[in-house]
Amino acid sequence: MAEIKSDKIEREYVIPLRIKWKRVPRYKKANRAVKAIKEFLVQHMKIRDRDLNKIKVDKYLNEYVWFRGIQNPPAKIKVKAIKEGDIVKVELFELPNDLKFKKVRLEKRDKKAMEIAEKKKSTIERLKEARENKEEAKVAETPEEAKEKEEKKEANVEATEKLEKEMAKSEKHETKAKSPKQVKNDRVGYNQSSRGR
Repeated sequence: MAEIKSDKIEREYVIPLRIKWKRVPRYKKANRAVKAIKEFLVQHMKIRDRDLNKIKVDKYLNEYVWFRGIQNPPAKIKVKAIKEGDIVKVELFELPNDLKFKKVRLEKRDKKAMEIAEKKKSTIERLKEARENKEEAKVAETPEEAKEKEEKKEANVEATEKLEKEMAKSEKHETKAKSPKQVKNDRVGYNQSSRGR
């Protein structure tokens, strides 16, 4: 029987970085260190076309390289490389304590965000179900019930129109509207002395 081969290959490497970043100006050292990691893995993980874009660097590894700034990256680094197909994912072999705590904190935050998203989805689903139930109830009405509802709506509309007419009549006879000039003169604090005269 033929054995099923898995395309997943895991390896651990200690990558020397000092040799590569010593040759560049100090304001490019961390950039060169990341590139050196990719070049090393392209060679050792046997990527045929030497494409650096096929190497995916973990964010914690990147943060570890950049931790001391652009001018002072680490001299060597221990990494774990996982090759799946043509893509190689690289991460730190062991996370330092500060990065461990940061990773745990971010995982908690992501978990909480997922829970909130699930709650929102469940409430939205409940609202949709309630709407569907209302629509089903409307469909289940008899024609007599529909006529009664329409009559009630018409009666409400007529009653509100009557009230509006009565309100308009009472307002019409109570006061006159003031002209813009009168409104301006009635403002508090308005006098000619405030203009500097």
